[in-house]
Amino acid sequence: MKDAIEPSRIVNLNQHPNAPERGGDLLHAVRDASSRRLQQLLGNMFEHVDDALFDLAEKAENNAAQMHYFDGMREVRKRRPAVERSYLAQFSRELTDFAAQRRKPPVEAETIGAVELTLVADNELEESLAITSMISKNESRLARDLFAVNQRLAVICGGIQVSEVTSPVGPAVLTQAFRQAMRELQADMRVKLIIYKLFDRYVLSGMEELYGELNDLLAKAGVLPNLRHEHARGAVARTASAPRAQAVGEDHPAAASSVTDEAGNILTTLQALFTARRGHGVGSSSVTLGPQSIPTANELLGALSVLQGQIVSHGLPAVGESGAGDISAEVAHLKDHLLNQIGALRGERPSHVSSIDEDTIDLVGMLFEFILEDRNLPPQMQVLLARLQIPYLKAAILDRKLFAHRQHPARRLLDSLADAAKGWSEESDKDRRLYDKIKSVVEQLLNEFDDDMGIFDRLLGELQEFQDLARKRAELAEQRVAESTRGREKLEQARRRAAREILDRIDGKPLPPLMHGVLARAWANYLVLILLRQGGDSPEFAEALRFVNELVASTRLPKDAGGRETLRQMLPNIERALRKGLANVAFQEHDVERLLDQLRSHYAGQLGEAPATAPREVVAPAIPESIQSLVENVPDTAPLAPEDAAEQLEILPPEVRAQLEQVQAMRPGTWLEFKPAEGAPERAKLSWISPMSGRYLFVNRRGLKVGDYSPQELAATLAEGRASVLASNALFDRAMDAIVGKLSQPAPTTEQE
Repeated sequence: MKDAIEPSRIVNLNQHPNAPERGGDLLHAVRDASSRRLQQLLGNMFEHVDDALFDLAEKAENNAAQMHYFDGMREVRKRRPAVERSYLAQFSRELTDFAAQRRKPPVEAETIGAVELTLVADNELEESLAITSMISKNESRLARDLFAVNQRLAVICGGIQVSEVTSPVGPAVLTQAFRQAMRELQADMRVKLIIYKLFDRYVLSGMEELYGELNDLLAKAGVLPNLRHEHARGAVARTASAPRAQAVGEDHPAAASSVTDEAGNILTTLQALFTARRGHGVGSSSVTLGPQSIPTANELLGALSVLQGQIVSHGLPAVGESGAGDISAEVAHLKDHLLNQIGALRGERPSHVSSIDEDTIDLVGMLFEFILEDRNLPPQMQVLLARLQIPYLKAAILDRKLFAHRQHPARRLLDSLADAAKGWSEESDKDRRLYDKIKSVVEQLLNEFDDDMGIFDRLLGELQEFQDLARKRAELAEQRVAESTRGREKLEQARRRAAREILDRIDGKPLPPLMHGVLARAWANYLVLILLRQGGDSPEFAEALRFVNELVASTRLPKDAGGRETLRQMLPNIERALRKGLANVAFQEHDVERLLDQLRSHYAGQLGEAPATAPREVVAPAIPESIQSLVENVPDTAPLAPEDAAEQLEILPPEVRAQLEQVQAMRPGTWLEFKPAEGAPERAKLSWISPMSGRYLFVNRRGLKVGDYSPQELAATLAEGRASVLASNALFDRAMDAIVGKLSQPAPTTEQE
């Protein structure tokens, strides 16, 4: 491994008879030059604070926010001298403390840039994340120049190890010193975050000039005059850091308000948490390693392409194959495989990658570990999508904005694949159209993706076109299912109404079998027909109910002369109405005449005018068997009255009541996975909620009915674990939330590379 420092040309100050004094003089020179430059940069920064705050005040969403900015402007004007004095004094103390360690053995330095993973106030955490983001970004950007400064400082101080984190002129120390100075400022956190953004823009951005000045100063003094400005991260880190800077919004001072942007917050949080977990070892190890020890971006991409080719040669699993265990191991150990492959290509296995590349590798790895654990995806789809780890790692190395921008084509493609896969099941995809389409996208990325990011846009367009066609077919099927269900419910509602109207008029009193048969079967169906065609408020329905009243009344007339006279007057209307009604409900003419003959015989007996033929025992209702008796089979699916529903809710088990609230909050489009006692799980979408019965209709991805449930039935199904609700938000968002949560947990006591 070739060292960046040529030993034969190093001037060892410890061999000089006045080395300690010489080193002290040089440190004084470093302090003077740094203080002068920092004072200029800090003054320039404060000149822009008023403009930035005023601009944001004008764009504030309300008066309260506007007042925060105006109050901040007044506070900054008043406290600016105190902040500047405090900052320069803090920097001077840091340099003095650093110099005091010259004769001490090297000790493990404190991780200045790390976020303490403890319970802190929201404002403090937000401030810590902003600070850590600045440190991480600028350490990568300034690595090359700072490396040379640190090497020279190490020589001055007797050979102690100087890392990015412990360097008195490094971004970590300078930024933390500014954070201490900001305690002089009593301002709203929004104002402080804007000032931090300006500090990044106007102070840290000027560090190249300071480091150049310090390197020239020390080189002219004979400290490593021929040191080449090489660093383990080198140009790769500098170029790779640019997209990351763009990702968090660095183009304008007012972009400090982007701290509240959700995507920016997630990226900043992840960077901070990775830095916190890795601790000071991130930068310090790089200082002691040679320039060839850390792989370049091209080496990483080349090694990934080799591994990608190996996946292609093995092929993707078929529908019935699992391979979950194998792919899980591959996802978890990709970093090791990658380093081994680089070792095979270059002849030596590197032990580290740069911190920004390590963040990227770990982040992509955690993303695909999440995919393999995400219950929202069927197991077959988990395995299929997990094969995309290497293409997505290559994409993330090529473009760091992948994790910051929701509209990034690669991110949208993965979200679209997961959304399509969410509703997949073998039952709903018997022709394997969807599985083959997703498999085709995965295969194209594995076979064709090298460094052209345009492939993600192209494949996203093809997938969306496929999904649009499938969605249109499914929507037509859904409409038919919903219309069919709606029709059945209207029919059930009409049957309940017809049965209730008849039962109310019978009033629990017995009717002759013939009359009961006419009302319960033939006439009840006629009422249903009118309700469906004309409605319950129509004149036709009122007329049909008058017939029921007359027919019931005809059986309950007194047996005297007056009653018989009334019956004679009623019979023509009864016969006319019955003939008209029966003609509409599956009665043939001869059946109508037969029934009328039986009615005439019955009424003749009631009037004492028994006919010469048709003995009474022969009388039987001539009603077609195809017409069911509605009165004896009143449907029990009517929605409960509010008071009955409340009473039933009280008797439900607590776990069902809890699920019922979730059910009532569901909206069409929600996906569930149903797990029958026998057979494979089935995924179904809530397609329609009946306004009549309140029942929930579920269809599969092809729009075919899977089942329908009352709210109570569905709540019980969820409570018993026979169904579960699938997440509606995008895969990437779920993964980022899970990764942040995982990284926020205390780190293991021993970290494995």
